[in-house]
Amino acid sequence: MQSCHKEVKIEDSPEGIKILLVGNPNVGKSVVFSKLTGLNVIASNYSGTTVSYTKGTINFDGKKGTIIDVPGVYSLETTSPAEEVAVKMLDEENADVIICVLDATNLERNLNFALQIQKYDVPIIFALNLADVAEQQGITIDVRKLEEEIQAPVIKTVAIRNIGLKQLLNKAYEVFNTEKNNDNIVKNLPRSEDDRWKKVGEILKRVQKLELHHPTFMEKLGDAMLKPLIGIPIALIVTVIMIGIVVGGGKGIRAGLLLPLLNNYYVPFITSLVSMFVTEGLIYNILVGDFGVLILGIEWPFALVLPYVFFFYIALSFLEDSGYLPRFGVLIDTVLRKAGMQGGNAIPIMMGYGCAVPAVLGTRAATTKKERIIIATVVSIAVPCTAQTGAFIALLGAHSAWMLATVYLFSFAGILLSGLFLNKILPGKAEPMLLEIPNLLVPDRKTLFKKIIMRTRSFILEGATPMILGVLFAGLVVETNSLKHVAIYIEPLIVDWLGLPREATIGLILGVIRRELAVLPLLEMNLTSLQLLVGSVVALFYLPCLAVMGVLIREFRLKVALLIGGSTFVIAFVVGGLLNHSVKIFSGLF
Repeated sequence: MQSCHKEVKIEDSPEGIKILLVGNPNVGKSVVFSKLTGLNVIASNYSGTTVSYTKGTINFDGKKGTIIDVPGVYSLETTSPAEEVAVKMLDEENADVIICVLDATNLERNLNFALQIQKYDVPIIFALNLADVAEQQGITIDVRKLEEEIQAPVIKTVAIRNIGLKQLLNKAYEVFNTEKNNDNIVKNLPRSEDDRWKKVGEILKRVQKLELHHPTFMEKLGDAMLKPLIGIPIALIVTVIMIGIVVGGGKGIRAGLLLPLLNNYYVPFITSLVSMFVTEGLIYNILVGDFGVLILGIEWPFALVLPYVFFFYIALSFLEDSGYLPRFGVLIDTVLRKAGMQGGNAIPIMMGYGCAVPAVLGTRAATTKKERIIIATVVSIAVPCTAQTGAFIALLGAHSAWMLATVYLFSFAGILLSGLFLNKILPGKAEPMLLEIPNLLVPDRKTLFKKIIMRTRSFILEGATPMILGVLFAGLVVETNSLKHVAIYIEPLIVDWLGLPREATIGLILGVIRRELAVLPLLEMNLTSLQLLVGSVVALFYLPCLAVMGVLIREFRLKVALLIGGSTFVIAFVVGGLLNHSVKIFSGLF
């Protein structure tokens, strides 16, 4: 999988059909895409933008093709970057067929979008998805009448159960072979938005029937999650389960499988192999010494961090695909609003616990520039990415669960306090929350598995390489004793103010590359409990890594990015020093 942070231009399919998959957000479009493609997919940014899309290959009855998952949008009126990209892809990508996914449980809104895309001279097929959920909710849709009304084929699908997908591809190839030279523009389309909504209402009257029905358990549960009295305890339970999965699963894989393999087999083998070619000395130590790149370069990213990353992606992907995250946003809307944000912004903040880069890009969905800056700042200051989380667990998990919890209390306090401060000093206000609440569903296992594998593979490709290079740099610094030249100038700050050994300087240097590298070198030092806690808190608030700084510069210009980066640096050392001296004073009193 290519980096989702790179910009690429989509190439035409070398052979076969080229399909654009379009639709509103939360209609099951990603499930349709996942079912129609294999694991060999590419996630990239559209050329010249920071809006991502996904492309995959299809092989149906021996016929090959390409399918491109266009960013989900509600309209083609280009009021947001995602809408601009969707329009560009429809205008410029020369698709053979468009598949538009409709949500059968919310046909009114989806038909408004369907009427917009029919202006394109490309054969269009509509997938009426979530048909089973609609029937459970007492919604009956006459598919044949709907086809007549919108003058295009409509296939009823339940993508999560593979129902209708074969017919969907059959119809796509059929129209590709028979209609590619025909005029596909639908006649008598409404010209204005008011006319379009009027047309949608007329269509609904003719094709849709609503019946009273008893809510299902999932509907009742989904509604209950929105009410504080029930929703807050559920949120706490979800949080505890998520922590249990990430910490318990990661520690189990790490301690039971990866570290034994590394220590009992890999390290002796690689050490003996290097000893055959290199004797004791600088090169030997850089390769397999205390900071040996062939030892720590494998141990840190793959044995220490990757297990926690993998289980975090399991938990996050499940919450995303189940429809829980928007409900969580509704619950904390009141709290976030005091910090200048709205509940919908909980989603990019949660994404920040995976990686700050997509979290910063996710701020584009915010309604005001003030909200964008606040979200990007709180994520950069106080939200540890999943790799940094793995490093914290590796450092503190076995030592003290309370210390690990304390670091995350600092994280939550940092989010709220920095948000409150920015809300006071920045002009403007947060707009009212307009957040779509999708159906609460049990995620599809295959789609969930594919998403987890894609994200894990992305971490390996994007995260492991900088970590390996960081270990190599650390080895060079340690073995050449270069650290003493830097330590002379910053020793009062590191030793006297933070109470850390001067060797901790190397972590702060490496932390500029990737944040978790500010934590991992502490594993190699014999630190007291206070030093472990102070070092972790400093690493939590430390400078955003280079990739995040690059995105901040691109999204908000150099001045804002430097202000954000500078504030994280100052906060890290101020909070770390105050924590160190406060604990020492408190301990002295008792």
